[in-house]
Amino acid sequence: MSDLLRIPLLALLLSTALGLHAQESEGQELDFPELTGRVVDQAELLDPATESRLSERLAAHEEATTEQLVVATLPDLQGVTIEEYGYQLGRHWGIGQAEEDNGALLIVAPNERKVRIEVGYGLEGRLTDAQSSVIINQTLTPAFREGDYARGITEGVEAMIRVLGGEPMDTSATSGAPAGEQGPRGPASILFFVMFVIVMTLVRGGRGGLLAGMLLGGALGGGSRGGGGGGFGGGGGFGGGGGGFGGGGASGGW
Repeated sequence: MSDLLRIPLLALLLSTALGLHAQESEGQELDFPELTGRVVDQAELLDPATESRLSERLAAHEEATTEQLVVATLPDLQGVTIEEYGYQLGRHWGIGQAEEDNGALLIVAPNERKVRIEVGYGLEGRLTDAQSSVIINQTLTPAFREGDYARGITEGVEAMIRVLGGEPMDTSATSGAPAGEQGPRGPASILFFVMFVIVMTLVRGGRGGLLAGMLLGGALGGGSRGGGGGGFGGGGGFGGGGGGFGGGGASGGW
């Protein structure tokens, strides 16, 4: 294919692919709670003493490692999956240090009976999807089935901290459902992937491909790590301006 035809075709495919990507990324507009502390108990599952202990534990972990962990309980998921809500919440809050993306969330939605560990890019190498699934199936959901949210959340946080500290759990003993979705993968995502493959094939085929590749890579890279504001007004001094979440982690139910 000549360059005269290749360049306009690349531009058209690139525009279409990015449009699909942006459309699905935006999705339904969600109403996120304010980041008021390291524990945001919107569903009122925790007594004040437990919430205080958790906040102190998470603050101590951040002071020792710079890693930011947040617990969020939600009264409802506003009609979306916990996977979609989770990564968008992480981005909106900007959890994790800037340039490190070393944040993670433990999200509990009792009305839908769903739980998720949402992991930032910088922690995915240690708090893997498999490790997150083990924590959910062995620690969180058994306690939740008994109605003991305080114990489940407290022990779940401790398990996350241990894994991040280099003490992985035994993944061979995982029971229950496997790891949940790693993020939304609707029809638009599939079309976007097909478009991406076509564009990259054309990019390799001739001159001018380097520029197209740089444009495509830069646009996709910026979209995949869109961070939120970080910080919060009630607890002071928290939020590193990270927010690099792409669907890593695991989900479960009870």
